Amino acid sequence: MRGNVVDLAVAVVIGAAFTNIVNSIVKGIISPLVGAIGTKNLDVYTSCLKAPCGVDAKGEPTGVNIMWGSVLNATLTFLITAAVVYFLMVLPMAKYLSRQEARRKAREGVKETIEITELEVLKEIRDTLVSQRSGNGESARTPGARDAV
Repeated sequence: MRGNVVDLAVAVVIGAAFTNIVNSIVKGIISPLVGAIGTKNLDVYTSCLKAPCGVDAKGEPTGVNIMWGSVLNATLTFLITAAVVYFLMVLPMAKYLSRQEARRKAREGVKETIEITELEVLKEIRDTLVSQRSGNGESARTPGARDAV
């Protein structure tokens, strides 16, 4: 249980640092590329739902603004974070686990073959001992015949 808690704590710390990196990439690279059409700051993109939209003398917003630029910025941040997590963490881990599963199945197949071979050898030893006890050296069984276990 303690190991899982430590792993979770490490994941949270790395996730927080990773979020800062992704936010910097979005603000420094992606937002200017998207903002090449208009402004660099995506938070500026708004639509007025109820006029008059703007800011009064006190600095308070008037009207009803839909701030779709902020939503676009958050969506881009999420998509980049999800893509990086998937391609750098989830996909390699899935490949690693599938390789481990294939190795485990291969080991089980070899173990099963060895067990079958040992069983056949033991049956042959038994048949030989039975034939030696019969007195004349010949077995009551036919050579190569095997019993079901």
